[in-house]
Amino acid sequence: MQLPADFILKYQQLFKEPEASQFLASFETEPLHGFRINPLKQATPVQEDLSNPIAYSDWGYYGRVSGKTSDHQSGAVYSQEPSAMYVGEVASPQPGEKVLDLCAAPGGKTTHLGSFLNNTGFLLANEIDASRSQVLTENVERFGMTNTIVTNTDTPTLAKHLPEFFDRLLVDAPCSGEGMFRKDPNATTYWSLDYPKECAMRQKEILTDAVKVLRPGGELIYSTCTFAPEEDEQIVAWLVKEYGFEILPVKKYPQMSSGKPEWADGNPDLTNCVRLFPHLFPGEGHFIAKLRKPGSDSQVNQKPAKNINPAVKELNKEQAQLWQQFAKTHLNTPVTGKLVVFKDQLYSIPEQTPNLTGIKISRLGLWLGTFKKNRFEPSYTLALALHPTDWQKVLTITADEWQKYVAGETFMCDASLAKDWYLLVHDQQPIGFGKVVNGTVKNFFPKRFRFNL
Repeated sequence: MQLPADFILKYQQLFKEPEASQFLASFETEPLHGFRINPLKQATPVQEDLSNPIAYSDWGYYGRVSGKTSDHQSGAVYSQEPSAMYVGEVASPQPGEKVLDLCAAPGGKTTHLGSFLNNTGFLLANEIDASRSQVLTENVERFGMTNTIVTNTDTPTLAKHLPEFFDRLLVDAPCSGEGMFRKDPNATTYWSLDYPKECAMRQKEILTDAVKVLRPGGELIYSTCTFAPEEDEQIVAWLVKEYGFEILPVKKYPQMSSGKPEWADGNPDLTNCVRLFPHLFPGEGHFIAKLRKPGSDSQVNQKPAKNINPAVKELNKEQAQLWQQFAKTHLNTPVTGKLVVFKDQLYSIPEQTPNLTGIKISRLGLWLGTFKKNRFEPSYTLALALHPTDWQKVLTITADEWQKYVAGETFMCDASLAKDWYLLVHDQQPIGFGKVVNGTVKNFFPKRFRFNL
């Protein structure tokens, strides 16, 4: 790899020998791959090699997964770089908490937070870039998350509308990406000696507003995928000095390093932070800090909002009847959350959802389906959020039938099956809905996701 000359000189000066040479030599080695299994699913994935677990991750494994398996398509597995997994582990939200993932795309850390929450509480996943927000939405839906709303909004707007609302805040900040050079050598082409300083200015702008959404006594998890002290230790030292945050200790597993106090001014205990260096740790570069906002949660008194947005309505009488009839004849397990309608679409949103007026919403909770003339049609996202035992009519399909399904084709089934909506299951994982009519399974796999093997 052709590292920038200024980058080499910078880290030769920051590290002592022989560590500087070991650090720079690590960029010539192959990056590691990893994945997490999804605890929201009822069954363990069967198509992946689970023989190499990651010690510091509850659901993590070393290895590469294919995006063209039913395990992946159903959301039973999520590909994630091994060092990035430790961010979610450090955050480890508690069931029932209100959590904000501020810079959330493409969704690795959001889905990891969702694994801890287990579809309880309220998770807001925000991404300011509209196209990346769409990718984030797709990954949240594939993972089967029912407690999550995805937004596409800037931080000042969130701070204005949701002051001191969240118990836990994750800021995986936009950064110079030095820790991803090995994974994405292209990132070296836009690096310059001033780039980390420019990123640090942007990080301070983001955090200035972000800290306002966190309740007193709440926890901020700050992380980057860069080695730059300007974006790591120096940002944490600034949070301590500017806002009085307390740096909390983070457990360090073998080969993890402490933060480096000598890389920042002031006297906060930066050794409580975690450094993942590729010459010491099997993964890419990461920095992680956990901080507590001063004050007590007793200062905050919040109630769930009655209305979350003027465009989001309660069900009218006809819609309520259509849904109740459909749920009675198809669901074994009631849908949790508050039912709301946006245009002709039915959603279930978390009970703790605040008023989101003024905030651009990309994904309004769990999309249950669409009201059409005199009927209700279930959504693909509902299928991925179900366990097989939640649905009355389940059809287990073969590998060949699954291949036809994801390619958008119909396939034959037992002619004696009653006409209805069936939850299609392959290798114990729900993979979507099919409508059985006269021995044929009609295909409702979304066109935008279709692929051929």
